[in-house]
This record gives sequence, C-alpha cells and structure tokens, in this order.
Amino acid sequence: MENSRKGPDLRVNIAGIEWKNPVTTASGTFSPRESGEYYDLSRLGAVTTKGVANVPWQGNPTPRIAETYGGMLNAVGLQNPGAEYFIREEVPYLRQFDTKIIANVAGHTVEEYCETAERLSETDVDMLEINISCPNVKEGGIGFGTDPQMAAAVTREVKKVSKKPVVIKLTPNVTDIAEIARAVEAEGADAICLINTLLGMRIDVRRGRTVLANRTGGFSGPAIKPVAVRMVYQVRRAVSVPIIGLGGIMTGEDAAEFIMAGADAVAVGTAALIDPAAPVKILDQLTVYMEEMGFQSVSEIREYFRD
Repeated sequence: MENSRKGPDLRVNIAGIEWKNPVTTASGTFSPRESGEYYDLSRLGAVTTKGVANVPWQGNPTPRIAETYGGMLNAVGLQNPGAEYFIREEVPYLRQFDTKIIANVAGHTVEEYCETAERLSETDVDMLEINISCPNVKEGGIGFGTDPQMAAAVTREVKKVSKKPVVIKLTPNVTDIAEIARAVEAEGADAICLINTLLGMRIDVRRGRTVLANRTGGFSGPAIKPVAVRMVYQVRRAVSVPIIGLGGIMTGEDAAEFIMAGADAVAVGTAALIDPAAPVKILDQLTVYMEEMGFQSVSEIREYFRD
C-alpha cells in the first residue's frame, strides 16, 4: 500500500506573493545557469538574482575575495552587465522554472535605483530587492542604508515607480538596525531582508598589504550568524512587514533559528559558494527538522519559540 502521508506545508506568503517554501538564494551568490547545473531551480521558493544596475558595472579590482575564519570577505563591487542584458537574457531563462524571481537592484543615486526599478517593473519578475548598502555618490560615498533618512528616501521614491512588491535589504553596519527598519516600513517597504554583509578587512603580514585590493570587504559566512539572528529578532519586534532572514545559514536548523527569531523566509548565500547545491540541501534539512518536531507549517516553527 502506497504511503499517502503528506509532509509539512512549507508555503509562505511574502508581501502578497506565495512561495512554495521559505528558501531563496542570497543576492551575489546565485547565477541562474551555473547554479542550475547543480539542482532544479524549481525546488526553491524563490531565487534572488545578483545586483542589477541601470548600466553595466565593472566592479572592483582584484583580488576581491578572501577566506577568513568562519567565513569570507568579498569586495566584488556588484559587477553586473546591466538592466538591458538582465531583461533580455536572464528573465526569460528564469521563467522556465516554477519559482518566484526576486531581482536585486543596485544604484549609486536615488535616480539610478528608480530608473532600474521602473524598468524591471515592466518585466516578468515577481519582486524587487533594493540593496541600500550601495554608496551614495552624492553624499561622499556613505551607504544609503546607514542613515534612516536616506534609507527612507530611497524606499519612498522606488515605491512611487515600482509595480512589484519592494523588499528593502538592510546593512548591519549601523548603530540601530530597528530604527532603519522602521524608517523604510514607514515609507512603504513591502518586506525587509537582513542582514547584508558586515564590513571587514584582512592584512597579509608577510607582504604588509591588505589581502583585498579594495582594502575592506563584506564579511559573510557562519561566523556572522549570531549577529544576524539578533538583528532579525530586533527588527521583528520593530516592524510588521515580512522579513527575509540571512547571514551564515549553513543547515536546515540554522534556517529554523532565523524563523524562530522572526523571519518569514530565509536566504542562503555563502554556503552556496562552498557547495552549490546548499540551498536545496538546506531546504531538505529544514523539512526533516519540521517532521521530527511535528511542525505542520512554517508558522509553527516561530510559535515554538519561547521568548
């Protein structure tokens, strides 16, 4: 007799968009064709693309990636071929798969964010993720996401032109992450993603030079997970919009930890650079964890947390 027992219901709703499960990729660590060689992209609830800008960006000089204890540093500089290429080549390819498409948007000015968001709104992507860790060239290079007023301004202007739900991706390099979260929610953010990378640096003591040509870079990997969980916990208590949590997720139980802290979905990044199939392996592990714990839905994971 065939076993008809069904597994847990993994569906989640993020800003009005239903995902089949709560796992997506993290921007910058996912490439549709290359990642798709290792697993069926249709298995994920969503895929989040690399940053897309209004025009091609060359990125930073090399070396721009370095290993470190418990993670890695990267200073790639959001190298990308631009919105025109993304719309022509990437969106049609991704539409072959039964998954939601989240386009990550990068910019140096509010105008650049808006131009790209407006163009992508006319395509068949499902959501826009706005990377406000980018440097504001009009303000001397300070990151948009480090100042509540600038974060609010980007959110407000992008919301005016976007026809898709807008997810604001927050930087952890701030004093009060909850203040930034409240600022973008007040201006209409449909969801929030956190955390982006921490700022770090390595020095080669034999050469007397920084390991990265850019000197500093984004620190990611399992070492940052406690910081990310703490920030998701704080933001969950500051806003009511959905949260996509990320930062050092390596296992299904890591994903469950983020959900207990307040995330509605999770993104897998650095783990996929170690093992390209990590996103689906983590999804499978999360499913096994839910079965072992007797959870029938993702919301039951959060409800289990005794704060």
